[in-house]
Amino acid sequence: MAKHKEEKTNVMRILEQKKIPYTAHTYEETESPLGDREYGLHIAETLGQDVNRVYKTLVARGASKAFHVFCIPVADSLDLKKAAKAAGEKSVELIAVKELLPLTGYIRGGCSPIGMKKQFPTVFHSAAESCETVFVSAGKIGYQVEIAPKALLDLLDANTADIISE
Repeated sequence: MAKHKEEKTNVMRILEQKKIPYTAHTYEETESPLGDREYGLHIAETLGQDVNRVYKTLVARGASKAFHVFCIPVADSLDLKKAAKAAGEKSVELIAVKELLPLTGYIRGGCSPIGMKKQFPTVFHSAAESCETVFVSAGKIGYQVEIAPKALLDLLDANTADIISE
């Protein structure tokens, strides 16, 4: 797979500091400008993993102007109405890509719910709870961490809800 196996990301350092077991996975970065869904499917396929266990991290702004993080399986789409309800907001809208780095410290394709500049309220799609492990970005394109969902939810003080489109 990738040649950069030894490099540790901040996400990995945080997990080690908190003594949370994880498995690091790497994949070759793709040059093609894939959309979010296609990119997530590419990662799951490259890692040889079920798309329902590989989660993408989306950041949204609520009607209150507060930010919220939503983590959903890569093959799914965020239902903005369900997400708003789960976040206790009248409505939510995804932030523009240009806002991502200054707000979270992460770039598109490498955004992790772990280790953002500021910890925002986080909601995982409820299906995460039924998985033995899930994959989230390790904070850098080409890197993923596999972790038990309970450990991840506890670390982030995250909630779960049905937040995907049918």
